[in-house]
Amino acid sequence: MVAIAIAGSAVAFGKLHGILKSAPLNLPKKNTINLALLGGNVIAGGIFMVSGSPAVGIAALTATAIFSGAKGAHLTASIGGADMPVVITLLNSYSGYALCAEGFMLNNDLLTAVGALIGSSGAILSYIMCKAMNRSLPNVIFGGYASSAKGPAAKVTGTHQEIDVPSAAEALTSARKVVIVPGYGMAVSSAQYAVAELVKNLRGRGVDVKFGIHPVAGRMPGQLNVLLAEAGIPYDIVFEMDEVNEDIAEADVCLVIGANDTVNSAAVEDPNSVIAGMPVINVWKSKQVIFMKRSMAAGYAGAENPVFFKPNTYMLLGDAKKMSDALKAQAEGSA
Repeated sequence: MVAIAIAGSAVAFGKLHGILKSAPLNLPKKNTINLALLGGNVIAGGIFMVSGSPAVGIAALTATAIFSGAKGAHLTASIGGADMPVVITLLNSYSGYALCAEGFMLNNDLLTAVGALIGSSGAILSYIMCKAMNRSLPNVIFGGYASSAKGPAAKVTGTHQEIDVPSAAEALTSARKVVIVPGYGMAVSSAQYAVAELVKNLRGRGVDVKFGIHPVAGRMPGQLNVLLAEAGIPYDIVFEMDEVNEDIAEADVCLVIGANDTVNSAAVEDPNSVIAGMPVINVWKSKQVIFMKRSMAAGYAGAENPVFFKPNTYMLLGDAKKMSDALKAQAEGSA
């Protein structure tokens, strides 16, 4: 399991940082390849158990490590970038189980207990995230988003509208209710401090500000909650997806910072979308949506976002940190 975790983590790192393509690697008979590698593990393990030769034993262990590494790399490469948060928690769980097994072998109660905690916590997080995406863990590992589509996804057409910083700041400062939906883009650009200052300014004007956090936003569950708390955002204005969806239609402005798949209306409007059935934050139901993104590109799942082209949506294109700093400065300057 250690080899699976190491190789899988390397591939996951590459996908999240754009070194590798985020699209899943779909080799012919990919599940047969995984079963063959598992069979190789079993055979090598059996040889190690019955052989009395140190040389044969070392060779068997080496073969097991190679098979496990190849299996971890192939399994992770076959999963799309949108599912990487689930993969990360699952690999974390694998490392915990490996540590637990080592504790049993060395008769070390501390290693056994710590490994069991790591393994079980990773498994629980994986389950929570799969439930949040309305999918099963086997579907994530062996299937993929597109496996349930019955036909081609609806073509997304239209012309997007752009907005500049002064206009966006004016919309935010003149609103009564604002919902902010952060995503991975906010985390990777470390924009949380600028966002916190912007929120402080808005609340000082009497604007009702709420944050909506999707369960799988960021790299892993709770990452964005931690970042917001780190920046000093009051926890009582941070809400989960189901809570914020209840009254998002009352929001005058919904500011989306670096999120895409988690606010994609295709998940509920297009049954053939690769993310069909995934619960999302219904940002398009607010009176006005401002998307803060680097570009118009699709998210990790590869699904085009129809919300970009809805009549109440405006794109504020640019780096999340720079745009948040600019919004904060504009809001402070108009005080």
